[in-house]
Amino acid sequence: MTVRTRVAPSPTGDPHVGTAYMALFNRCFARAHGGQFILRIEDTDQARSTAAAEQMILDSLRWLGLDWDEGPDIGGEYGPYRQSERRYIYGQYAWQLVEQGDAFVCYRTPEELDARRDARREAGKSTALKSADLELSAEEQATRKSADAPFVIRMRVPDKAGACVVKDRLRGDIELDWGMVDAQILLKSDGMPTYHLANVVDDHLMGITHVIRGEEWLNSAPKHQLLYQYFGWEMPELCHMPLLRNPDKSKLSKRKNPTSILYYERMGSEILVS
Repeated sequence: MTVRTRVAPSPTGDPHVGTAYMALFNRCFARAHGGQFILRIEDTDQARSTAAAEQMILDSLRWLGLDWDEGPDIGGEYGPYRQSERRYIYGQYAWQLVEQGDAFVCYRTPEELDARRDARREAGKSTALKSADLELSAEEQATRKSADAPFVIRMRVPDKAGACVVKDRLRGDIELDWGMVDAQILLKSDGMPTYHLANVVDDHLMGITHVIRGEEWLNSAPKHQLLYQYFGWEMPELCHMPLLRNPDKSKLSKRKNPTSILYYERMGSEILVS
């Protein structure tokens, strides 16, 4: 097996030190095993993603000496490497899940979603919405469809007690409560995928063997594991790294610290000039 890792930042602002942190571990792991390290741009947030922010990511990672084997600027066998350029791919997989019965079309309005969450809260349940909370009768669904009401595609998740066991290279077996897992949106009303669908589809199609990411993604692991099962694909090995923290163990935050790689680049330049 050829080891393939990736880092997949979003071009929505200054490049974050957390991106460099994840890129470092992914690159080193791939190099140590004679594999490849891929840079993928996750620009599904079309309202906030910019070409300038993407270029800053490329420039800042190269400034740190973190090069890649495949990416949007150099191409590769598994391109394109911008999710906006792969948009046509995700819809077919979302509809495949609908046809399999592992996802469903959801016409619920924001107001209806809020009411459903309130009802679950009042019943002493988590606010994670399940398919049973969201699916409409066939008659109502047909009515909204004929009216061209906006819709999303959501994945089905277990509505049961118990734990989902996720295997992690660093942490061993992790148990996560199914009750906290919601019927995640996979395809948005504008036809763009959410992170969860695009991440799983792209990792599979690009042959990613190891997903090394921050521990903030742990709670998403059951959804990703389910999607791999629904598609019948082998899941990459997961490794959730500790978050970057301040000396007092608090979470690194731009409210407290400079978190932009560009800040440290400027500081280094100033020191050299002085």
